[in-house]
Amino acid sequence: MITDQENAIAQDDDVVRVPNGFTGSVIGLTLKISFVKTVIGKKENNQEMSTNLKYLSLSILVFQTTSLVLTMRYSRTLKEEGPRYLSSTAVVLAELLKILSCVLLVYKDSKCNLRTLNRVLHDEILNKPMETLKLAIPSGIYTLQNNLLYVALSNLDAATYQVTYQLKILTTALFSVSMLSKKLGIYQWLSLVILMTGVAFVQWPSDSQATAAKEHSAGSQFVGLMAVLIACFSSGFAGVYFEKILKETKQSVWIRNIQLGFFGSIFGLMGVYIYDGEQLSKNGFFQGYNKLTWIVVVLQALGGLVIAAVIKYADNILKGFATSLSIILSTLISYFWLQDFVPTSVFFFGAILVIAATFLYGYDPKPAGNPIKA
Repeated sequence: MITDQENAIAQDDDVVRVPNGFTGSVIGLTLKISFVKTVIGKKENNQEMSTNLKYLSLSILVFQTTSLVLTMRYSRTLKEEGPRYLSSTAVVLAELLKILSCVLLVYKDSKCNLRTLNRVLHDEILNKPMETLKLAIPSGIYTLQNNLLYVALSNLDAATYQVTYQLKILTTALFSVSMLSKKLGIYQWLSLVILMTGVAFVQWPSDSQATAAKEHSAGSQFVGLMAVLIACFSSGFAGVYFEKILKETKQSVWIRNIQLGFFGSIFGLMGVYIYDGEQLSKNGFFQGYNKLTWIVVVLQALGGLVIAAVIKYADNILKGFATSLSIILSTLISYFWLQDFVPTSVFFFGAILVIAATFLYGYDPKPAGNPIKA
């Protein structure tokens, strides 16, 4: 006698009777597959987001580097009525703006809680005076460097400055070897030789550059070159010293930047009153300020934050690409817009060598894997 269940199975071929244990195994396997797909999907989304952040940070770095150099050069050579703004005051304002930006970032990391922010600042800065004082040395050097960049761009065109300033790779490498006992590979040593050769070609005098200097330059190219060279050495030493401090402590980079900005503003104010005190008493702190000056201040203040983001999300190869693109853009804009630079074949050859050295220094050859045996 056929039961109702057997009759149903006979009428519908899609209904299959299986053991209960097997059904449970299939459901469990299905759930595991679904979980794995979810995890893989999240990883792919995270990778895509990380890639987007990487290229976004690099785009911002190219924009910040190029626009800062060009606007700083333009603001220092622009002929206007009345006194020109004091670069020493611009450096102080940039430090204060950097402090404000880092405090806001610490506030964000503190889940937007004022009590937590106050406790973090008190514990990490006020309760650790010796740790804070360690930042006085690199802060003073960075302040000197920032003032020197204004001197350099008052006397050099943006393209020549951009290429020559890449000598900071050489000084950073030398200080890393001496202070951090860092070992450089053969590619890195080779890149440093190429870098020095490229900068030498860029600085090689030519008739067209001499003519352009007489017509457009606001000062002496020798003064600009010396300012860049000193800035390269100060940048290399301060950068390595700061890196050493970061490795020895667990404080966040934003806290460290607040400490740097605090000392930087103090040293900057000292420089204002020592070197520009007379002009300050005549025309005031904000003499010669306009919209362009404030743009320069904002770009200089955000420079360190952009570099921190690039270090976090990008690698040396992409950073080298950003530097190279910035050099190219500065060269083109200096020639077509500022019209204070006449490129020569020697300059282009030197610039290509510097760009190649930048890529080569960040190149990290991966060891070849063992061949798979059959």
